Amino acid sequence: MRDQRVRSGGIDLAVRVRGEGDRPTVVLVHGYPDTGAMWDDVAERLAARFRVVAYDVRGAGGSSAPSDPLDYGLDALMGDLEAVLDGVGADEPVHLVGHDWGSVQGWEAVIGERLRGRFASFTSISGPDRRHLARWVRTAVRSGPRGVREVLAQARRSVYMPVLMAPRVGEAAARLLPAGFARGLRLREGAEPRPGHPAGTLARDARNGLGLYRANMGRRRGAPAEGGRRGAPAEGDGRTDVPVQLIVPIKDRYGSQPLLLSPRGVVPNLYVRRAPAGHWVARSHPDLVARWITEFVEHVEGGPETPGLAHARAAAEPGKEFGGDLVVVTGAGSGIGRATASAFAEAGARVVVADIDEGGAKRTVDEIGAAGGEAHVYRVDVADAEAMEQFADYVKGTWGVPDVVVNNAGIALAGSLLDTPEEDWARIRSINIDGMYRGSRLFGRQMVERGEGGHIVVLSSLAAFTPSPELPAYGATKAAVLQLAECFRLDMERYGIGVTAVCPGAVDTPIKRQTRFVGLAPAADAELREKMARAIERRGFPPEKVARAILRAVRQDAAVVPVAVEAHVARTIARLSPGATRSLARLGRRAGDRIFTDVRDRHAAPPR
Repeated sequence: MRDQRVRSGGIDLAVRVRGEGDRPTVVLVHGYPDTGAMWDDVAERLAARFRVVAYDVRGAGGSSAPSDPLDYGLDALMGDLEAVLDGVGADEPVHLVGHDWGSVQGWEAVIGERLRGRFASFTSISGPDRRHLARWVRTAVRSGPRGVREVLAQARRSVYMPVLMAPRVGEAAARLLPAGFARGLRLREGAEPRPGHPAGTLARDARNGLGLYRANMGRRRGAPAEGGRRGAPAEGDGRTDVPVQLIVPIKDRYGSQPLLLSPRGVVPNLYVRRAPAGHWVARSHPDLVARWITEFVEHVEGGPETPGLAHARAAAEPGKEFGGDLVVVTGAGSGIGRATASAFAEAGARVVVADIDEGGAKRTVDEIGAAGGEAHVYRVDVADAEAMEQFADYVKGTWGVPDVVVNNAGIALAGSLLDTPEEDWARIRSINIDGMYRGSRLFGRQMVERGEGGHIVVLSSLAAFTPSPELPAYGATKAAVLQLAECFRLDMERYGIGVTAVCPGAVDTPIKRQTRFVGLAPAADAELREKMARAIERRGFPPEKVARAILRAVRQDAAVVPVAVEAHVARTIARLSPGATRSLARLGRRAGDRIFTDVRDRHAAPPR
């Protein structure tokens, strides 16, 4: 490790070089209000294979500050980067990595003309290009209400920017950063509390770095900053021929995923990785960041494309929200499972369609293939522990670790608990609870070991919110699934893995004619089953609406998702007044008793 000084105009830049000089060079650029020390953990891991260069940007850490507090325009910053490249003898194109404002600089470096030809690749972390940002805002606003909501959500995340840009107010905010930033923000992001600044420089760095906002924001694009220095990037669509890897921290407090993904559709050679972390992912997950940079750099240098990079390339396709993701759906031979598998495939995912009914699963796969998607069939009984172990191992060995698992397989059973035999109780429990447990545990372990996050969905029900004397076994299992999801979510959040319980109401699926009424003669069972099926058909709520809710829940990392009006109402009443929930159940029981008694009596065996 070697420290050196590089002169850029009137600025002295503190530069640190690790690794051997005959290796490909990786240059790390930090953001605000960090220093090059922010990269220490990542740089140490990269130095075993590359020459790694990190430097303190002007006004930060060991570098000097310009006399003009507005001399932080991108043109001046490009001059600093050029001086560093020359100072360390980077004769060959280097691999650039930027975070936050360092990423903003990186975009200007690989898009602009000044440093053309000096970069072999660029890895961007939590720092959008202004051209991409402007294009995203225009497109989102024109796309309709959802796009407008996304823009407004990003605006809320960016409320600190006008504060930092305001005279005197920004200085006051900067004085609060040493305590608020070092002890609060980083800890909330999950990063280690080890300081990323030389002793005593954070307050100065925070004050100096205000120039980044003031020189580069709020000006007409292309207009020169004060003193003739150019602050904003030139006009253009933001294209670059340099291969770009986006590392998108899904828990970033400052940049939303839609914003950070704004280069999609503009940058042709793009790879997208989603990290289960916050803004300072390089501090909280240095192994992951170093591994991804290494894979990308080695591929650009002529190495093979790893499965992870192939996934990242597919994830960069515009309009494919789950592009390249591997999604496992159980019970996908019909109903909600089939609709969910199809919806994920349409959104760009590779789907494993699992069901005990192999014929039904094959039909789902054929439908997905006919629509241009990718799907694979697997027959499995979720009630069989050994079979589920084999299923999980097969998926990992054949396609890799899933990014999303939807534990959907389930059955229904109706009738009094007094009439429910042991074998029926054991069967509904083994599928509805044990199946969810196995799918969540087995695939959850794989996600944890991979260390790249993921999402697990379990299908609960409206029956989890409201008691019903006609559905004691079914309601008990679905309530257990809901609580399993709530507990598992708290357990898995430390690994960046989301867990969602989806609770549909009355959905028109084949289960309506597969639900058996215990304690009745076959003819009475069949008549009640048909009455229930017709009622659900009249309700007319299709499984595709549940599938859309599942995709939305994964995207938003929602905890509990009621689907259909009756499910929302039941959950609200159960939370506000459990007594009211029981009173409504009694009314339902009296109405059900009349129907049940009439059917039972008409089909009762005649007396001997």
